[in-house]
Amino acid sequence: MNRKKVTRHNILQALYDREINGIKTRMNCIKSTYQVINPNCTILNVEKPPCFLRRFTPDGRHLLAFSQDKLYIEVYAYLGCSMAAKLLKNYEENCIGQDNNDDVARKRIFESLFQLKHRILVTVEGEQFKRKFCLFTENSSHVVLGSVGPYRRSINMSEYDDVFTSNEAMTPNRLFPLANYTLHFINIKKGTVSQHLHFKHDKIYLSHNNGVYLLKDILTILSVQHQTIHVYKLIQNRFHLLRKIGRFCFENDLAVISSVHTDIIAEDYIPSKETITNGLKNKLMMFLYKRAERRSEIARTQYPLMRFYEYYDEIVTLRIWKMELLDVDNMIIRYASKDVVAGKILEPSRQGLSYFMIYNMTTATVLNVFNSTYSDFIRGYEYYYNNFRNPYLNPDGFMPRSPSNNIYSRDWLNARLSGILVAKNQRLRVLPIATQSISCSPYLDTSLYCYNKNCVSTTERPQLVGENPIRFNSRESGTPSFDLYTSVSKNRPTRRMVEFIFHPTDPFAISVQLGNLDVNFHIRKVYLPE
Repeated sequence: MNRKKVTRHNILQALYDREINGIKTRMNCIKSTYQVINPNCTILNVEKPPCFLRRFTPDGRHLLAFSQDKLYIEVYAYLGCSMAAKLLKNYEENCIGQDNNDDVARKRIFESLFQLKHRILVTVEGEQFKRKFCLFTENSSHVVLGSVGPYRRSINMSEYDDVFTSNEAMTPNRLFPLANYTLHFINIKKGTVSQHLHFKHDKIYLSHNNGVYLLKDILTILSVQHQTIHVYKLIQNRFHLLRKIGRFCFENDLAVISSVHTDIIAEDYIPSKETITNGLKNKLMMFLYKRAERRSEIARTQYPLMRFYEYYDEIVTLRIWKMELLDVDNMIIRYASKDVVAGKILEPSRQGLSYFMIYNMTTATVLNVFNSTYSDFIRGYEYYYNNFRNPYLNPDGFMPRSPSNNIYSRDWLNARLSGILVAKNQRLRVLPIATQSISCSPYLDTSLYCYNKNCVSTTERPQLVGENPIRFNSRESGTPSFDLYTSVSKNRPTRRMVEFIFHPTDPFAISVQLGNLDVNFHIRKVYLPE
């Protein structure tokens, strides 16, 4: 039996191959560099300013943080891992901070790596930042943040038309409360607020970037309460409203309809009392009807049309749940039942219908509609996974890793699923994918390292982690490469929720324990010559 040849990696050889490009592709040369340069040292319980660390900019030059009162945004300039080399040169162990002798490193490591650049008062009165929402522009010069303020439960008659703007509007309840939202467009380099976008008495899912999507210069915001998609275009560092998709699909739809139905522009007209179907829902139903009619003609049977009429009443009650941009013209819109949209049912596959609609917002046409168990749609999602997410923010030279182009990610995904129906529901449950939710750190690339994905998530979501360090093994040789220590407890073992913030290119990561907000730094320790 021929034994697999294992290449011996060292820093000099990796840097030399990357410089001359060797016989490998540029991507493979860069990847081989990250196999020998990794975060091999952990500093526990780092002392930091009183703030919540959030995320690195896509270019890795700045770190964003929220103040403890959630009113200010703090921008820290990232100085690089090499700035801590002199501070850590006297420590031989790979886990620093377990005893009192390590106080110097814990107290000075933050100021060695970061420098406060801006502290900006952003939020309006009565609102606080939504910490799990953060979107960057492609050039990393601006960031979109969101703040939320409470809205009273009782609705005055004067505000009724503002809350129920169409017959598709949701009914507020205890599980579906309304709030006042503000999106802030901030210039990171200048430390100024460029623009505010206000959405009063609304419901927008900001957590983990679910209800807002930013792709190139197009910003889309899904108002779940009003069942409206707001589309903005970035022009000269300001967002300008292009269109609203929901009750109408074109800007002149109201003028066209009012030329026939003059009562629609009357002062006492109530949009929530309309009996006609709104524009976007009408396009969905027309597409489903014409497809059923076409299939009936081909099969020479009325069964497809009968199925459409059977589910007609259920289709009428569907509401927009999520959306995402596929490109600057096309988007995918997910429809689900009212109970799912209102949060009464967490799993849409357990309650009624669920449709994915591919919609071109420029021409206002429906390209296709799929249900939640359509095999061809699932196959397309598996093979073209990168088209369903935003890979444009990956550093230069990195290929987006996903189940569509990474055999190890595909094997891990298949191992989690059992049964055809369960696999279909689980694969499409994440659609639409939230924008900028995937970490582009090379140390999470499963073609380079093998690690426990139940402890470290590529979506930057908190995971349950035990006391044992998280080990990263080399995918090529199978030997341990480095460990990430999240805590060292002398008492009985405990499991904590830990969130990782990886730098996009450098061998540096931050782990934050959500319980006590302890912060650990995972950094590349360089052994300086005497």
